[in-house]
Amino acid sequence: MTILVTGGTGKTGRRVADKLTALGHTVRVGSRSGTPPFAWTDRDTWAPALSGVRAAYIAYQPDLIVPGSLDDIRAFTELAVRSGVRRLVLLSGRNEPEAQACERVVRESGLEWTVVTCGWFMQNFTEGYLLEPVLEGAIALPARDVAEPFVDADDIADVAVAALTEDGHLGRTYELTGPRLLTFADAAAELSKATGREIVYIPLTMEQYAAGAAEHGVPDEVVGMLNTLFTEVLDGRNAYLADGVREALGRPARDFTDFAESWAHSSS
Repeated sequence: MTILVTGGTGKTGRRVADKLTALGHTVRVGSRSGTPPFAWTDRDTWAPALSGVRAAYIAYQPDLIVPGSLDDIRAFTELAVRSGVRRLVLLSGRNEPEAQACERVVRESGLEWTVVTCGWFMQNFTEGYLLEPVLEGAIALPARDVAEPFVDADDIADVAVAALTEDGHLGRTYELTGPRLLTFADAAAELSKATGREIVYIPLTMEQYAAGAAEHGVPDEVVGMLNTLFTEVLDGRNAYLADGVREALGRPARDFTDFAESWAHSSS
């Protein structure tokens, strides 16, 4: 069957697409550069991308927390039903009310479904906007001393692939975390130890962070999303561990130390 992977060039989508391809599945990468192209901001691209698809991985860009995400997920899900899609796997934000509303849409669609909820990815430090600060040795964020169970994007992808291709995950919601709680200062210390370079965490106020982001040309809507993530979601609500990786895959989640050492080795 053809499997559509939306966000197919993103942190999790790229991994999901690669793992599915390695297993011999027919994959349609949902991205602006895909064939056919797909963009969450252009609904005219959705129907061609869903044509002939039997399962879809939903990774919404930029985040389910942004205004309009619920309308998009509802419209996409309804179109998936009309297009003959049988199974949906939704990547959702952990304990985010907006994301939970999107989860309900998928659960109530009448299709086979699995929901995968996550918080901060380990790879945010090495593949996203934090890579440059990490390389420069200073991670400046308004994250205070809140602990987060950073989760590995490959663990997320492995769970998503299992849910897309196996029947034992239908109707399940998997809450994925790493095996330890770490503050951002702890994460910086782990990265320092792995790389042999000093990497420090510098706490900022949200006002300081927003001003700096604006100076660097970050759009207002992105600054607003980051404000919500840092002030409302990174407030301690996710400072606990869950065992979704083991529940789905029968193995433990990857630890941050292993991730940091692997990245340091590959980038040296």
